[in-house]
Amino acid sequence: MTDGPGEAAVPETAAPETAAQSGQQAGQPSGQQAGQPSGGADEGRRVRVVLVDDHRMFRAGVQAEIGRTDETGVDVVGEAGDVDQAMTVIEATRPDVVLLDVHLPGGGGVEVLRRSAPLMGDTEQPVRFLALSVSDAAEDVIGVIRGGARGYVTKTITGDDLVGAIFRVSDGDAVFSPRLAGFVLDAFASTDAPPVDEDMDRLTQREREVLRLIARGYAYKEVAKQLFISVKTVESHVSAVLRKLQLSNRHELTRWATARRLV
Repeated sequence: MTDGPGEAAVPETAAPETAAQSGQQAGQPSGQQAGQPSGGADEGRRVRVVLVDDHRMFRAGVQAEIGRTDETGVDVVGEAGDVDQAMTVIEATRPDVVLLDVHLPGGGGVEVLRRSAPLMGDTEQPVRFLALSVSDAAEDVIGVIRGGARGYVTKTITGDDLVGAIFRVSDGDAVFSPRLAGFVLDAFASTDAPPVDEDMDRLTQREREVLRLIARGYAYKEVAKQLFISVKTVESHVSAVLRKLQLSNRHELTRWATARRLV
């Protein structure tokens, strides 16, 4: 484990039981339905997880609670205490699921999600995010879901239910503590929800990823590195985007993306 609250690390040994008691809050929301129980790993299946939380003792508690891989099927491959360290560990380990706190030094969970957009959009090995936070404020829930998280549970969740939630998110499902699901439904059903954008619908998922990075000012080589593709493939995607959107150059593309708040 780490020696301080702000160090990213790949754990070598499990935390002691006392850490589990200090990190895991007692209790569970009524009606919590997070999913597959601990010890229910699907025929030896393993889910690789990174823990991101600025409280070292809480990370130790989660590690002790869910990191018994032979029992839970969860393999904790790294941890971090702030945004920059989170990105370093996530990019180095490419986990299946990131357990992400909402409030972090360096910009919060939303900033981690923003920087991880290319990893989330990887069609072959997507990195998925499950928010795990003490906060149950509607603005926090909606913010990370809009940022791309697949679910949001509070820290009162039991270890068994957390393991189940991790497996479900790894499978691409959405998971919420019951009361929090209402926030999300209300937010996306509201009248100010973004309308369908027919222009965006013409683009493939990969073309949208390239579009966002180009609009943010990334050079072709930087886009290729971010998305793990060749520069020639980036050029092909940019040409396709310009053709589909009937734009002439990357400057027009940037203006188009900025007008739609894609950058």
